Amino acid sequence: MALKLIYTTLPSRTVAEEVATRLVEARLAACGNILPAHLAIYEWEGGIARTEEVILLLKTTDDRATALMDRLRADHPYDVPAILVLPVEAADTAFATWVAEQTAHPVE
Repeated sequence: MALKLIYTTLPSRTVAEEVATRLVEARLAACGNILPAHLAIYEWEGGIARTEEVILLLKTTDDRATALMDRLRADHPYDVPAILVLPVEAADTAFATWVAEQTAHPVE
C-alpha cells in the first residue's frame, strides 16, 4: 500500500490542531504532526512578508490523498495555501497497515 505525506503551513498551533482534528475525525488522515513555529519569508502582494507559521504533516494513503487535499484546501485559512503531497518511499509494515486501517472508511 502506498502512503503519502501531506505538508502544509498554518498561521498558528491552534489552527493546525483544529485542521488536523477535522481531517483525522473524517478519517482522511491517520495522523497529523504539528512542528513548532518557524519564520516564513516570501513575496506577497508586492512586498516581502515575514510570518510565523507552524508546519502540519499529515499521513494518509494514496487513495485518500486527493480527498484530503480537497478538504484541506476548503478548510485552509490562506488564500494560496502550500499543500504538497510527498510520496513515501518506504514505510514500516505495521505503521503502513495502521494508516490504511485508519483511513479505510472516511466519514462524509
